[in-house]
Amino acid sequence: MAFPSHRPRRLRQSAAMRRLVAETRLHPADLILPVFVREGISEPVAITSMPGVVQHTQDTLRRAASEAVELGVGGIMLFGIPEKRDAMGSASLDPEGVLNRGIRAVKSEVGSDIVVMSDLCLDEFTDHGHCGVLTADGAVDNDATLEIYGQMGVAQAEAGADMVGPSGMMDGQVAVIRQAMDDAGRQDTAILAYAAKYSSAFYGPFREAVDSQLTGDRKTYQMDPANRREALLEVSLDLDEGADLVMVKPAMSYLDILRDVAESAFERGVPVSAYQISGEYAMIEAAAANGWIDRDAAVAESVLSIRRAGADTVLTYWAAELARWIKEGRF
Repeated sequence: MAFPSHRPRRLRQSAAMRRLVAETRLHPADLILPVFVREGISEPVAITSMPGVVQHTQDTLRRAASEAVELGVGGIMLFGIPEKRDAMGSASLDPEGVLNRGIRAVKSEVGSDIVVMSDLCLDEFTDHGHCGVLTADGAVDNDATLEIYGQMGVAQAEAGADMVGPSGMMDGQVAVIRQAMDDAGRQDTAILAYAAKYSSAFYGPFREAVDSQLTGDRKTYQMDPANRREALLEVSLDLDEGADLVMVKPAMSYLDILRDVAESAFERGVPVSAYQISGEYAMIEAAAANGWIDRDAAVAESVLSIRRAGADTVLTYWAAELARWIKEGRF
């Protein structure tokens, strides 16, 4: 027998051959577009640390949602930025607040043509920037926060959200939100649990995007980057509490966690999402702007790596752009 007997390069000889045997593919329906809607602006506001991403007005939010539908994007995740904040994050519950108005605007624009998702957390709405209300000594009060989360879930469901995304990492949050929505007759509103959300240095640009008021950190409630097994505990708890999907956040720096979670969730028949966060986006954009990498190829490769690791869906700020490339046959 001639040496070598196995020649894997045979299946790499042309683009057509590589497409034929590709193990992982990107599709617009697998992508979720995170968007920011800001109160009190008349034109979109550029986010300097996230080139190409803006804070939307209600009108431009509608247009972004329509474009996402035209491109076949699977979902759109809304984050709201209010003009006024207080210690309790009261604007999060206001039916006329920026996020709930944004949900209604998107839903009225696109109906059921895309899954309309909403971030369920207090950090954008509090004057201290934490994801929950504080005790007298400045600690985040888990159980007092849960009561507000339940009300937020109902408010967002009534505004038209198909799916809410509790991201605050409070213990028991999924159970409380599920019960509150069920009691309000919103049994069909799904929950995408930010189950394994780590305290990460890569959130920096996001804090500009939502005009975060945070000083300090969130290490007492977000997960320690050193821990791997704990992620499976968090996922298990959220599923037991009624989560319909689970998420790993960040994505690129936690592909090992994503793989573990995907294998665990598969056994329970639950889809897995991963969030390619602001810092991961900004690093690629910055490197490309300096001419150090091929931007478009790096974007596609980075999202492909997240899918390959086990994510059924990926939240990425490149969702619309990448969907356009896919439809054009570039990737």
